[in-house]
Amino acid sequence: MTKPTTTNSGTPVQSDDESLTAGTQGPILLHDHYLIEKLAQFNRERVPERIVHAKGAGAYGELVVTNDVSRYTKAKLFQPGARTESLVRFSTVAGEQGSPDTWRDPRGFAVKFYTEDGNYDLVGNNTPVFFIKDPIKFPDFIRSQKRLPGSGLRDHTMQWDFWTLRPETAHQVTWLMGDRGVPKTYRHMNGYGSHTYQWINAAGERFWVKYHFKTDQGIDYLTQADADRIAGEDADYHRKDLWESIERGEFPSWTVHVQVMPVAEADGYRFNPFDLTKVWSHKDYPLIEVGKWTLNRNPGNYFVDIEQAAFEPSSVVPGIGFSPDKMLLGRVFAYADAHRYRIGANYAQLPPNRAKAAEVNSYSKEGAMRYDYNDANVPVYAPNSFGGPHADPDRAPDGGSWDFDPTIVRAGYIQHPEDGDFTQAGTLVREVLDDDQRDRLVNNIVGHVLGGVREPVLTRVFEYWSKVDSDLGKRVEEGVRAGLDDGATPPPAQG
Repeated sequence: MTKPTTTNSGTPVQSDDESLTAGTQGPILLHDHYLIEKLAQFNRERVPERIVHAKGAGAYGELVVTNDVSRYTKAKLFQPGARTESLVRFSTVAGEQGSPDTWRDPRGFAVKFYTEDGNYDLVGNNTPVFFIKDPIKFPDFIRSQKRLPGSGLRDHTMQWDFWTLRPETAHQVTWLMGDRGVPKTYRHMNGYGSHTYQWINAAGERFWVKYHFKTDQGIDYLTQADADRIAGEDADYHRKDLWESIERGEFPSWTVHVQVMPVAEADGYRFNPFDLTKVWSHKDYPLIEVGKWTLNRNPGNYFVDIEQAAFEPSSVVPGIGFSPDKMLLGRVFAYADAHRYRIGANYAQLPPNRAKAAEVNSYSKEGAMRYDYNDANVPVYAPNSFGGPHADPDRAPDGGSWDFDPTIVRAGYIQHPEDGDFTQAGTLVREVLDDDQRDRLVNNIVGHVLGGVREPVLTRVFEYWSKVDSDLGKRVEEGVRAGLDDGATPPPAQG
């Protein structure tokens, strides 16, 4: 027997096809409440898209711990043999919902672990560094990657203007313009926590850590020509690839590692270990294997499971805490606040965000779309004398602690011996990339700059890359000048 169509409240409806009218030629009647329900629901079926990371894809999976890292953390999800359900959302950064998956852009790599101590969210990218080191610049950076207010068009001059005026961007821009700026698929890229986090073991010892998710499929990329072609042929190329690979039973996996730095070594390290534009040397702090992370289940409904998914670095569990990383500390506020605006104050009750393996005993109450609540006999305030939950510091994450100078200042990070905005970018170019990768880097930069960068920014672009590496800067300028001589004149300014 066919199931009857019903209203949202479960009442069967008379017709899927015709509205209620006054005769065949008469007006539609307002008391056709099913028609009104359909139209009103349709007008509201989209939530605001994310300001950043609007276009993405995701899946469910599981982390299985294969190594013993309990000497560094008491977090239950990282204990030997632990198995933890998880949700991931991959994404581009600057593009809107309908933008092509294959635009040159960093990729978001956000993972939610459903642990028995509550959800743990690891919010990162497919690069180990970021463009800026202080959250006060984050809105400016993102706006420079978006669209002009007048024409509504993307503008390369705006992007390079910001980058060249903030030399700390050099390391990330070098990654972006290299092969990894356009991964072949989401399956063929690494993921990084990027930030420095804190681990605390059962004895209370503290360590600084960085997360590395190494793809078991191998790193692979698209050339700029292939990326441009696919953008026109299949804008959802990466989303489709992830979905179809899991549907086929070809479950993508990553081997999870961490770098661990004893707290006492941070002050004397050659780079500031909390600067998000820097990496730690693998020679100094080798990768330590943690386990295997596998994606094995597609979402049941994309909007419910992925579009409404909310990741926030403020969600930590016992054994994990924060660090003096300024970008991390800024995101601890900003992400949760963005979710409250975009999907509502009660976003944590939605299916992908619910604590699946932990009991929730919260004093949060009411607000739009609230449907989960405590028994009426549980007090709505704390402290209380009538059986309501009470905070237990011995069971709670402390967020991590560290020593600091309490003087209130507006200043950058304390400089370490080898700190410098262009230092690690230059090392990446000279010591990590091979000749073919350097050639593609030059071609990608030249092509991007010829896409519309105007003076006075153009001259600063050449200076920027010369500070990364003198030979690289020379080759970039020669390539751009040759392109301009061939008629690739940048368009006039568009406000």
